[in-house]
Amino acid sequence: MGIEVAGIFGLLLLIANIWAIVSTVSSSASTGSKVLWILLIIIFPLLGLILWLLFGPRARPRVA
Repeated sequence: MGIEVAGIFGLLLLIANIWAIVSTVSSSASTGSKVLWILLIIIFPLLGLILWLLFGPRARPRVA
C-alpha cells in the first residue's frame, strides 16, 4: 500500500509543479525572476512549490 500512496503523491506533485511552471511563465514578472522561480521548482520540487504558492509571481489576469 505504501508504494501506491507514494506514486499517487509523486504524480500529484508533478502535476502541481507543471502548473506552477506554466503559471510562472505566463506571469508578468521579469525574465530573471521567472528563471529563478522555475529553477527553484525544478531543483526542490516540494519546497519550491510551497515557496512559489506563498511568494511566487501571479499569472496575468485574462482580458476578454
